[in-house]
Amino acid sequence: MQMAERRRAGGRLLKRGKLTHAQIAQHLGVSRAAVGQWATRVTQGGLRGLNHRTSTGRPPKLTVPQRRELVRHLKRGALRAGLPTDRWTLPRVQALIKQTFGVVYHPNYLGRLLNQLGWSPQLPQAQAIERDDKLVRAWLAHDWPRIKKGTAQRRHHRVF
Repeated sequence: MQMAERRRAGGRLLKRGKLTHAQIAQHLGVSRAAVGQWATRVTQGGLRGLNHRTSTGRPPKLTVPQRRELVRHLKRGALRAGLPTDRWTLPRVQALIKQTFGVVYHPNYLGRLLNQLGWSPQLPQAQAIERDDKLVRAWLAHDWPRIKKGTAQRRHHRVF
């Protein structure tokens, strides 16, 4: 039986007033303290008082529109935000949020926030600045097969 169903069943039993809190707790498989809390909520708000309430917590620092705007900034890229490379790091995102919205987040939390926004940590593939893709393709097409063929031939001529 789900907790909401148990609460409602407990509320109905409390309204009837025929069973003690201990008997209701035993019947529904909950603690007497839970039945006592239900009784308080039923007295204050009737059976509707037993409806599930979302737990409150600290309100988010960024509103929903601000989060959307943050995603737009991130999609534009770090270079467009005035950074020397096009790589977003948590301290860079922290600085962007502080500059744009005046809100300070700890960098350790930002990973969770970015995950909620659909972003995941990714590292760019490391490549030399001097890399020439045409030369790499040419080497793979012409030189590599020759080198590989030579090592295979040397392997066959071994004498033990």
